[in-house]
Amino acid sequence: MSRMPRRTLLKAAAAAGAAAQFSWSPGATPASAAAPGADHTGEPVTLSWLESGGLGAAPGSTLGVPWPKGQYRKDQTFALTTEDGKDVPVQSWTTATWPDGSAKWTAHAVGPEAAGAKKFVLGPGAPAAPSHKVAVKSTGSTITVSTGVITAKIGKSGSSLITSLTRGSTEIAKDGRLVLIRQGEIEDGDQGREAYERFESAVTTTEVEQSGPVRAVVRIEGKHRRGKRSWLPFSVRLYFYAGAESFRMVHTITFDGTQEPGKAGGDFIRGLGVRFTVPMRDEAYDRHIRIGGEGTGMLREAVKGITGLRRDPGAAVQAAQFEGTKLPDPATWDQRVTSRLHLIPTWGDYTLSQLSADGFSLRKRTKKGHGWIAAGGGRRASGFGYVGGASGGLAFGLRDFWEKFPAQLDIRDAHTDAAEVTLWLWSPEAEPMDLRFYHDGLGQDTYAEQLEGLNITYEDYEPGFGTPYGIARTSELLFWAHDSTPGATALAQQTEAVRTLPQLVAPPSQLIGAKVFGGLFSPVDRSTPAKAKIEDHLDFLFTYYKDQVEMRRWYGFWDYGDVMHSYDPARHQWRYDVGGYAWDNSELSPDLWLWYAYLRSGRADIFRFAEAMTRHTGEVDVYHLGEWAGLGTRHGIQHYADSAKQQRIANTTYRRFYYFLTADERVGDLMRANVDSDETFLALDPLRKIRTEPYTPDRHALSIGFGTDWSGLVSAWLTEWERGGPQAAKARARILGTMETIAAQPNGFVQGSGLYDLDTGRFAVDTEPVVSVSHLSAVFGLNELCAELIGLVGVEVPKFEEAYLDYCRYFNATKAEQKARYGSDFGSLLLFQGHSRLDAYAAVRTGDEKLAARAWEKFYNSDGYKESAPWKTEEVTGPVTTVPGTEANWVYTNDTALYGLAAIENLALVGDRMPS
Repeated sequence: MSRMPRRTLLKAAAAAGAAAQFSWSPGATPASAAAPGADHTGEPVTLSWLESGGLGAAPGSTLGVPWPKGQYRKDQTFALTTEDGKDVPVQSWTTATWPDGSAKWTAHAVGPEAAGAKKFVLGPGAPAAPSHKVAVKSTGSTITVSTGVITAKIGKSGSSLITSLTRGSTEIAKDGRLVLIRQGEIEDGDQGREAYERFESAVTTTEVEQSGPVRAVVRIEGKHRRGKRSWLPFSVRLYFYAGAESFRMVHTITFDGTQEPGKAGGDFIRGLGVRFTVPMRDEAYDRHIRIGGEGTGMLREAVKGITGLRRDPGAAVQAAQFEGTKLPDPATWDQRVTSRLHLIPTWGDYTLSQLSADGFSLRKRTKKGHGWIAAGGGRRASGFGYVGGASGGLAFGLRDFWEKFPAQLDIRDAHTDAAEVTLWLWSPEAEPMDLRFYHDGLGQDTYAEQLEGLNITYEDYEPGFGTPYGIARTSELLFWAHDSTPGATALAQQTEAVRTLPQLVAPPSQLIGAKVFGGLFSPVDRSTPAKAKIEDHLDFLFTYYKDQVEMRRWYGFWDYGDVMHSYDPARHQWRYDVGGYAWDNSELSPDLWLWYAYLRSGRADIFRFAEAMTRHTGEVDVYHLGEWAGLGTRHGIQHYADSAKQQRIANTTYRRFYYFLTADERVGDLMRANVDSDETFLALDPLRKIRTEPYTPDRHALSIGFGTDWSGLVSAWLTEWERGGPQAAKARARILGTMETIAAQPNGFVQGSGLYDLDTGRFAVDTEPVVSVSHLSAVFGLNELCAELIGLVGVEVPKFEEAYLDYCRYFNATKAEQKARYGSDFGSLLLFQGHSRLDAYAAVRTGDEKLAARAWEKFYNSDGYKESAPWKTEEVTGPVTTVPGTEANWVYTNDTALYGLAAIENLALVGDRMPS
């Protein structure tokens, strides 16, 4: 019997497949429409897999589901069933609440018992218990986690993160630790050889974050240590699911080394990896090596091969070895083979290295001190492998293996009693990680000279600011503890899980109907020719960027997930080497565009693209250590090169989507770290180079802009408040305090900035009106945040909505209208197409039809992309490009992000008032 009421299941079936319908009324809160299956009656939600493959061999999946305000209590329990009513164990928890305390977002974890089903029904009820509960036990020096199939002993100190991994009574792996190879200098010539230093993990803290019954999470932190020196902090989370034979690892490093050019003793990473020791119990001919190649292709060999010999042991014996099953007693083989087994070499060492996005090589040798022989190669390896034998072994995989090259898989000493497996996140066979600043700043000795750089290369240069100190990178790994060598089908499933980690998702109707994220998006709609054309343009832009990632090879450990900022038509090339025109670093919110595009469509390819961008921009483009922790870096040739360190790039707005859709704890860390990022304005004045009046940062009078600065700060406060974090009360007070004091300014948002008191969390109210409007103020999530805040707490600060709607009304107004309202026009502005969504928002809130008409007029006929644009690509081949492909030389990422957001929001808000 299902634990979900029968009536609930019937309602779910009736609601499945129904399209959400929307109608906007003047003065209504955005997203005031309802979606079938998402009202206040407690109807369930139908969940499905993002891709079609199901759970496969993955240990489990965790998703987030939003709920309309007031539908469920914060402590509501949930049940999960398959479509036909079979119970599926689920672990649920609340990740955000509405202001009334009801559940806004809940997270739900499923394990292997969800395998095989394609769709599920989630609704109120008592959850089914898993057949094997996750059990977590903490002793003095160890945390033990058992899934019912495997048991991991996790260290609280020392070098081993996982001291032992067993299945039943058999130890499958042990001494799981992190390894690091450092060299002190870069060899820029062809002379000499650097000496290497080898570091291992040193655990400082281990904490259980979840303890079951379906999912357990253990967080381990520390640094890499050699002798007296400890550096390169790490944060590792281990995820275990009830009944799983595998676990997932999320591994983060934060760079805290020195890489000053011309100085010895720098910290250049030569290799960075995760290493396990694997006991080898079987005879050499029953020990198996599996290494993934292209797709689900696989090298399948034995440490001591008995196929291909001059003498044949028998077809059944050969087939068994290839399949990885235990061989019959050698006494039953052809004795011409058996008597000579000791003469057959054992191959103990294997290496697959992926040093670029386009090529891997595979080689092996008998043992250390002997020569390597080539064992194959190809373009893009899966990042999967296995070492063990008929009595069990360890399978392992590194996600985004070739995308985040240089990567490598090593198996060593498989011919001995203990093999060693290393998954290299940075291959030691690659050039060392070089994070030195790319130029010497000649001719830019003063602020005036540095500002001139903006007029030629668009780069904001300042000595000492192009530092990687404090940037981070996260990697994901999977491990399986097998009681025998897996067969071909299991190997293929595990390879697929490494390449594309299965993700359970809620449908767009639920994401839209729950009225989250400000409600500024509606379902994909091709009901009229005009709407269909915009939808086609949105599809074109996303597909173009997806194709450009491949054509331009926007891959690599530090680069994967970002896109370029601007194009150089003369070279048929993105401006990868021109100052501030290179990597985009979230400029004008492409992250926001992509997540909105996913929320309204449910498309897997958009989700994966946005996922990679979230991982990148939240880690690499932001500082997590040092004096600039909490600030991000403006767009440039290197992700950390530009001297403009600003809140707008560290913006929590861009991380919230992935966190709430997946409950990813690492992204949760990034958002929580931003709660106190208002303190960074004491460390660095973002306008220091262009201020004309004297200014010294003062704790009680910090100059903070109401646009790019405040939108980044308030998104962190909002997220901490709705998550109910340790600083929730402080965050809420800052939200309301800043909203109230922005609204109290003589010109509201048009005032531009205010003096902020870190202790009170409020702005001082100016005595004189000022007109200070920037075209950048509202293009880093301001409109989206204001819509959300007005819907959440607008009744508490009614003047805030008035102030924001005034800003919306007048940005795209004529200069005469601006002057009539404020006594001065706004000067020379840009980005009118992107700001058309402010017109649309104000139109809905006020019922002003003229604003609705102006929204479409500015969308179609101002700057940005026009209907008359080619909306197609041209072939680029021959000597003008490195790799043949396509270009659309009129596409720029600023325009793309703004067009995408304006199109999506205008369709949702005033789509029924499009010009014919």
